[in-house]
Formats: sequence, structure tokens, C-alpha cells
Amino acid sequence: MNSVDSAFASIPAWHELPTAWGGPLSPAKFRIQPEDFKVFEVPIVEPSGEGEHCWLHVRKRNSNTQWVARQLARFAEVSASAVSYAGLKDRKAVTEQWFSVQLPGRPDPDWKSLQHEDFEVLRADRHQRKLKTGALRGNRFRLRIHDVSASADGVDQRLRQLACGGFPNYFGLQRFGHDAGNLAEAEKLFTRPRSRLPRHKRGLYLSAARSALFNQLLAARVADGCWNTAMPGDALQLEGKSACFVAEAIDAQINHRLEALEVHPTGPLCGDGEALVSGQAAQYEARQLQAYAAWIDGLQRFRVAAARRALRVLPGDLQWRLDADGSWVLEFFLAAGCYATSLLREVFDLDSEE
Repeated sequence: MNSVDSAFASIPAWHELPTAWGGPLSPAKFRIQPEDFKVFEVPIVEPSGEGEHCWLHVRKRNSNTQWVARQLARFAEVSASAVSYAGLKDRKAVTEQWFSVQLPGRPDPDWKSLQHEDFEVLRADRHQRKLKTGALRGNRFRLRIHDVSASADGVDQRLRQLACGGFPNYFGLQRFGHDAGNLAEAEKLFTRPRSRLPRHKRGLYLSAARSALFNQLLAARVADGCWNTAMPGDALQLEGKSACFVAEAIDAQINHRLEALEVHPTGPLCGDGEALVSGQAAQYEARQLQAYAAWIDGLQRFRVAAARRALRVLPGDLQWRLDADGSWVLEFFLAAGCYATSLLREVFDLDSEE
């Protein structure tokens, strides 16, 4: 077995990653029907009303984003490459998200006449630029959880902990594909870097690999009880921002800002570029990821840009209620790139129907 094989074999399954607040309180059922998982995309900008790109606000049910994009392209009689979106949304869900369709010199199709049982166009407006991947502020979620056996007081207390203290910012299970297939493909890519792959697939596999490495580092810090505290040399990220600064020493002011959730410790998104951390934090990361040197080398060879990601995420405006039928309804906002399932696993041992 070579070093790449052994690295892949040692990546823990997503359900094995340690939790931060004492583990799930009880089994529960999730996504029994698409309406149990509602997602509302929050864009960075609104369409201006002018331009060659038609932005569409679409509600879809039980269908994936790429399939809807193809239907929009077919209706507008444009190539699939003329349709873009900010992010992929879950299939078994009811989601509202934006698409853009490039229509240079052409009038809008009659979007109101586009009738489909799985999606509908809610709004159409023109804009100067196409919608780029990642161009969203975040998502608002409304989730329903069934068959919870834990006490209402217990669930209420745990959710208060998450509202006040945040949760580990793990990449979600869907990042890695069915049965971690994206990681298996990343392993093949690192072993045979000259393999011919479509660009989007190569990007998907490389992203999965560095997401798994981030989860591995975060899991170590959760297990060591330092996922929400800082060590000397940590790169700290400002709440709601991408900017980081290195804390060479941890003093009372840094600790106060951490406790106030003004800043968060970060972990590496491995790739080509500076790691930013130094001292004890750099030594810790090197020790935790030393078994994955072949993967890190592979990411660097493919010129994947190194970055940092917060280890802790605070859900925005987290609200919850227990309905008369015994199901729990949770509503909250998460910034782009954060996963609702990473919040839920801190409370429930989920049995998803998907």
C-alpha cells in the first residue's frame, strides 16, 4: 500500500467525527419528505434590471440544481454553459435559489409559461454579470426533525449551547459523494495526475480531498478540546469576514475576543501557498496532517490555492419550536460554505431518508 492509499484508508467516516457538546441526545428521523428540508439562498447582490444576463429566482422541489439548470437552458434555447448558479442545493429538499442565463441581444423568454411540477420561476430580472459560483451571502434553513426521544428540556438546552457557543465547522457528508466516492477519485488523481478529466470533476475531487483534510484537523482539535480556543501562532478569523491575522501570543484580549465570538480559530484548506500559522499552531497542524503528506503534495501540484477556514461557526438567528405532532422545527442562517447537517449532528443522531 502506498502513502496515498494509506492516507485515504485513514480518513475517518463523517459520522465518526467527534462532536463538541457531548454527542447526540437521541436518534431522530430527517428528510422523510422534501418539505422537511427548506433552504432559502441569500444572494450577495440583487439584479440591477439591466444587462445581458437574466437572473432567475427559482423554487425547486425534489430535484437537483444541475438538472434544473439544464431545463432552463433548454427552455431558453441556449447551451448549458450559458446557465450558471451560485451553489448546488440538496435534491431532497424544497429550495429557493438564483440562476443566471446569458441572453446577449435577445429578449427574455416567457418565463411565466415555463410550467414544471418540480420547479417554478418566481422572479426574472436582468443584470450586467452572470452569477458566479460562490457568489452568495449564505442560506437560511427551515428544518423539521421527527421521532425525537430526548426530553424537550434536553433539546432546548443543547440548542441554546449552539446558539451561544457555535459548533464545529465540519464540511458536510455530501461534499465527499456517495460512499466517499469523491475521495476515492481524488486518490486516483493523486496517483495518476495526468489522467484526463473534465475540469469540473477534477475540481470536485480536489475540493473533496482538502475538505477531508480540514475535517481531520478540526476533529483533532475537537477531541483535544481546543476547537474554540486559540494556541500561540493560530490564524484567527474575524466573525463574518474572510480576513485572518496571526496571534503569535495568546493574551487576555485575544481570549476575550474568542469568548465573545468576535474571532475564531482557523484550520488549513491545504494547497499551494503560505499556511499563515506559526509556532505551536504550525507544529500542531504539521503533526496532525503528517500522514497525509502525499495528498497535500498532490494539492500543491495541481496549484490549488491554500486558504483558511474557521473551525467554529455561529448560526445566525437560531430559533426552534416543538410542534404538537412531536417534531422539532429549527430555523437559522449559515454563511456560504457551512453545513446545516454539521449543526444537526450536535443534537440528533439522524436517520435520513435520503
